[in-house]
Amino acid sequence: MKPVYMDNNATTRVAPEVLEAMLPYFHEFYGNPSSMHSFGGQVMKQVRKAREQVAALLGASPEEIIFTSCGTESDNTAIHSALSRHPDKKHIVTSRVEHPAIRAVCAHLATQGYRVTELPVDAEGRLDLEQYKRALTPDTAIISLMWANNETGVIFPIEKAAEMARERNILFHTDAVQAVGKIPIDLAKTPIDMLSLSGHKLHAPKGIGVLYLRKGTKFSPFMLGGHQERGRRGGTEATPSIIALGVAAELAQKNMEIENTFVKGLRDRLENTILSTIPNTKVNGERVNRLPNTTNISFEFVEGEGILLMMDEYAICASSGSACTSGSLQPSHVLRAMGIPFTMAHGSIRFSLSVYNNEEEIDFVTERLPPIIETLRGMSPYWKTSARLCGEA
Repeated sequence: MKPVYMDNNATTRVAPEVLEAMLPYFHEFYGNPSSMHSFGGQVMKQVRKAREQVAALLGASPEEIIFTSCGTESDNTAIHSALSRHPDKKHIVTSRVEHPAIRAVCAHLATQGYRVTELPVDAEGRLDLEQYKRALTPDTAIISLMWANNETGVIFPIEKAAEMARERNILFHTDAVQAVGKIPIDLAKTPIDMLSLSGHKLHAPKGIGVLYLRKGTKFSPFMLGGHQERGRRGGTEATPSIIALGVAAELAQKNMEIENTFVKGLRDRLENTILSTIPNTKVNGERVNRLPNTTNISFEFVEGEGILLMMDEYAICASSGSACTSGSLQPSHVLRAMGIPFTMAHGSIRFSLSVYNNEEEIDFVTERLPPIIETLRGMSPYWKTSARLCGEA
């Protein structure tokens, strides 16, 4: 049975054009791009091209692009660099809904004498800029806020937040792993100092990421070694993956309009059909200012894991939250931060689409989901009690 894949915020399929571009660099053009000979030099030319392709997607300059292994490495590098360059400052500002790649680092730093301010969000997952402004102090070394939430798709006002940081001479980093390739980003027009992205979120392979570093930003490398990446990240370049990311970035730029029209239309069709056919459901997060491919829906009095298991019988792939935390039995930290009631938060499912989804898949899911929820609710003592109190049973 062919999978109906709606878990693209966890990872994406490698685009055929991307795979085709990277394959020759495993067996035909396998030279080390740092070598002096022409066999390696021709590979370096393709690495430079990939750097230009990524920079074009971000509205950046090629020299501002540092290739890393993943978004997590980029996040860690950004924070540790800022703290290293400002050893006298002991304050970090972030939010309660960040990805574990940021939250885990900040939790560790809190045990090392740093003060971490985690900004709350409202019931729609939105950030209060006035509260953000009050959190900034002369002791703040770095601010790290995600551009778009991986679970709800809610977009933070990153451009404005970066401007407020610049006014106070504070370094600003954004984890843009979910945003890049889905919404327009132009770093030439916003004072963001550092930005993280991950290739496998935009149809490149796993194991390749980028840290954008604004020209002139003081920086301390996290990975020490050779002279690669202009001395900013040691280690032999992962040439096939770098080339793949370049092609994926170019495809993302071409497909931006499709993401925000066709994919958004599929998302809305899925969402609206579920809400109209299944009672006691709720979309989590702001429904306007969010990623075009993402919907997070709660099914009251049902366990999210049960929904996923029953959907898996039909080869429907979705998620109950972040792929990095889905092994936990606790409700999502994002939904808890939003104040979603426990009976709703435990039954939340994230559907995240891509340009490879279609209307037939949407219909397939919306036809099979209502009986799945009905079956699970029939086994739930909480649902039976609620239905009896409401006169439905």
